[in-house]
Amino acid sequence: MAGTGTFPPFAITICGIPEIEEHSTAGITHILSIHDPDLLDPPEFGRFPPHRRLALRFHDIIEPRPRQIAPSRADVERLLEFGREVEGAPRGHLLIHCHAGVSRSTAAAALILAQAVPERPAHEVFAAIVRIRPRAWPNLRILEFGDDILGRSGDIVAAVPDVYRGVLDRQPQLEEAMIEGGRLREVLAALGPPSA
Repeated sequence: MAGTGTFPPFAITICGIPEIEEHSTAGITHILSIHDPDLLDPPEFGRFPPHRRLALRFHDIIEPRPRQIAPSRADVERLLEFGREVEGAPRGHLLIHCHAGVSRSTAAAALILAQAVPERPAHEVFAAIVRIRPRAWPNLRILEFGDDILGRSGDIVAAVPDVYRGVLDRQPQLEEAMIEGGRLREVLAALGPPSA
């Protein structure tokens, strides 16, 4: 049963598009490919052994913006369904990528892991994601949909500000860039009181 034994219960790799080829011999069994709607599939996937792949196309935004496609509840339902497939695979190794391997991919990884180990508190899930990808800044919109779908009663959304805060502690100059990029809600969450 997922959640007993090792944590995470299957291998997870998170990366950006420029790093994809580095993982072509890593025994990847499943790939979750998330990037902008106008981009073509990375050709590097042709150099991977046979694998299962789900491609989702939406922009890295947390509020609706003109001429951009926001992540939807249906997108999150699809990535969680794909996550259940990984859970059932013997020796599953999931590669999740978005453009930079920072926001959409880390949010998806957190939700897939939270689904696989529902008994683990969200702060442990995020700690695991940050160990895998220290640059993580998970997309809040994706997390909000996932928290609701998984019935976590706000546990996931309440735990992620500590991740944002950790990034801003190391790179305070990112605060302005995130606000200018339409990510004010995430920055305000980071500036709030630490979670218990």
